[in-house]
Amino acid sequence: MKKVIFITEPAARLGFSLAGIDQYVAEPQELEDILSKAVADPENGLVVIDERLTTSFDEERMKEIEGAWSGVIVVLPSPLAGTGEIEDYATRLIRRAVGYHVRIRL
Repeated sequence: MKKVIFITEPAARLGFSLAGIDQYVAEPQELEDILSKAVADPENGLVVIDERLTTSFDEERMKEIEGAWSGVIVVLPSPLAGTGEIEDYATRLIRRAVGYHVRIRL
């Protein structure tokens, strides 16, 4: 079974560690190097990235890395994000998984 890896900022270190989840702790400028290491490991099948690390990361580069890998990369919304931003993220994730746009009303 493939592993799930989380890449978070230092503030989230303890929460994921207590849950026993495999985790890399990074600063935004380190994200590309750590992401490259995570996708290079054939044991990993899902990489979850804290949204706060992606603020200065090129989205096209993220797509390029994911396209060359057989696993999935997911950006975990920031706990500080508003509800509108989370809905947009959820819609993008569903569209990617299903293959077309789905409207969700809450």
